[in-house]
Amino acid sequence: MLTYSLEGRNAIVCGSTQGIGRACAIEFARLGAAVTLMARNADGLAKVLAELPRDHKQTHRTIEADFGDWKAVQQKAASHIAAHGPIHILVNNTGGPPAGPIHEAQPDDFLKAMSQHIACNQVLAQTVAPGMRDAKYGRIINIISTSVLMPIKGLGVSNTVRAAVANWARTLAAEVAPLGITVNNLLPGYTRTARLESLIKGRASRAGSTPEEVERDMIASVPAKRFGSPEEIAAVAAFLASPAASYVNGVNLPVDGGRLAAM
Repeated sequence: MLTYSLEGRNAIVCGSTQGIGRACAIEFARLGAAVTLMARNADGLAKVLAELPRDHKQTHRTIEADFGDWKAVQQKAASHIAAHGPIHILVNNTGGPPAGPIHEAQPDDFLKAMSQHIACNQVLAQTVAPGMRDAKYGRIINIISTSVLMPIKGLGVSNTVRAAVANWARTLAAEVAPLGITVNNLLPGYTRTARLESLIKGRASRAGSTPEEVERDMIASVPAKRFGSPEEIAAVAAFLASPAASYVNGVNLPVDGGRLAAM
């Protein structure tokens, strides 16, 4: 049955102590999933865990892990599955690399970003795939950026690694589709998060303007004439995680208020 319900499904949501990751975790739980929050901040994990909707069928959990160490991420995810059962939904969501022009980036900046994004995504996908295969149900959703389709000025390392994640995911999508697993990329536009606020302040500082002026210019480039909310991104992620999206696979889906369409 093609439903939007996530009842009976187990999900891991990475980077779920704030922003889009937190919103995805809450929305998935609201739709009936048992959610495991995965992030490095123990206090943040405990706070969001207490916020998750639940009923008598749902048991939500946490995994404390630093995405700077892909081997630890792999081990902790595997231990969690061994103890609590298979995962049906994986949301790969990791904070972006520091801003800056690409010509100033050091090789280690790229290596660190690739480890946090590509390597962690890879080991998590490998770890959850057997359970998805056995259940004949799997959803891997990667929260990336519209920079996959149009590079964003001043985010050299991020533009590079986000594009790598997108192509990794689309390659994987074709390989695992016969197993009942879909892999899709969600591309948020300007979304009201701590990351966006930091980028706005950085742009203002470099340009000698104010954050308010930078924000006004950014909003002017969006046909919807506003920033998005994490909850709006989470609603689309929830659709991709649901049975209703069973034939959606290997896509880069912008959720950006029409900004890319206007370019």
